[in-house]
Amino acid sequence: MSQPPYVIDELISAKTIAARIEALASEIKARFADTDKLVVVGLLRGSFVFIADLVRELDLPVEVDFLEVSSYGDGMESTREVRILKDLRGDIAGRDVLVVEDIIDTGHTLASVVKFLQARGPRRLETIALLDKPSRREVAAPASWIGFEIPDEFVVGYGIDYAQRNRNLPYIGSVRFTG
Repeated sequence: MSQPPYVIDELISAKTIAARIEALASEIKARFADTDKLVVVGLLRGSFVFIADLVRELDLPVEVDFLEVSSYGDGMESTREVRILKDLRGDIAGRDVLVVEDIIDTGHTLASVVKFLQARGPRRLETIALLDKPSRREVAAPASWIGFEIPDEFVVGYGIDYAQRNRNLPYIGSVRFTG
């Protein structure tokens, strides 16, 4: 199925993202200063660029793991049905965990993931999202840290895709359909 024609307008520059991640990492280091090892859990696929840049800024012992969850498929609207496609490899019981999300939209994904992981008994579980669209919230999905609050626009770049395209853009862009 072909996608309608579109252009991408830069919304948040690569330089702005890098500066914000540095600031967020400082706050995270302070919160987890007492940890033996922080388990950083990236939600695939959209968070992979964000998690890579974030863990490089953390001056803490970290272990990286991933959950693959889906609620979008190839579309632009959430199905609101959150499915776990790939589970964690390691045990998080009694451990400090930071869940890294690319974007909070309706809140269904993050709320489901937090509930799923809390059931495994982590010592402490915190969340961070690069982007937040509070105007789209349908369920409470509180994040410990937010990179940027954005308007209700469909965005791509910095790991976030539209039909598996544009993940490799170094910035966050707003998709504008032209056809």
